[in-house]
Amino acid sequence: MIALLRVLAVAVFAIVMFVFGCGYCLLSPRNPKHVFTFGRLFGKMSRVFGIKLELRIPEDAYNRGQHVYIANHQNNWDLFTVSSAVTPKVVTVGKKSLAWMPLFGQLYWLTGNILIDRGNRSKAKGTIDQVVDNLKQSDVSVWMFPEGTRSRGRGLMPFKTGAFHAAIGAELPIIPIVCSTTSDIKFNRWNNGHVIVEMLPPVSTEGYRKEQVRELANICRDQMKAKLEELDAEVKQLNQAK
Repeated sequence: MIALLRVLAVAVFAIVMFVFGCGYCLLSPRNPKHVFTFGRLFGKMSRVFGIKLELRIPEDAYNRGQHVYIANHQNNWDLFTVSSAVTPKVVTVGKKSLAWMPLFGQLYWLTGNILIDRGNRSKAKGTIDQVVDNLKQSDVSVWMFPEGTRSRGRGLMPFKTGAFHAAIGAELPIIPIVCSTTSDIKFNRWNNGHVIVEMLPPVSTEGYRKEQVRELANICRDQMKAKLEELDAEVKQLNQAK
């Protein structure tokens, strides 16, 4: 019964977001402000799934200038958890196939996010170069998932280097964002406990050359892995105390 109610809620939410969201975005298509607006709206849906979402974001995060944001990528729950950490003037970078996803894909494109062809390395590299150019010519930040795919309960996966190439090329700091493990969330369970999303301090790219991109990726991954373990331990204690 719980699962059925949630399916209905998601269906209604998706239709409303598509009809009114796409209509709203058409007034100023591909405007980065939409990513922040809809990221927060999707984050509020976490309550429908029995998730107690806690955001840990510094007060200056909403006006600290350009950065390259990276986050762990777990599963479809990311849409309702980590999306709430999006700050103003941020666009995400996702795979091109998202554009063909019914309802969500069209809204994802209209809100100004960037789509890349991960199956074609030359095209993907060209897109990263375009990302660097856009960063240099605007005040917009980008958000990327360096794992490149959903981890699905396997912990933090190895990082691809696209986000770090972009950060070094644009000479921008990197801000890691970590979401506690969500693989245990059940669609048909009334209370799915706590999920914590935390924004870590910026990692400077000053002095890094493109030849050191893997070193930079490893530094960020180590920080995120340690934070993920810390958050998971905290969530376990919170859920046991409920």
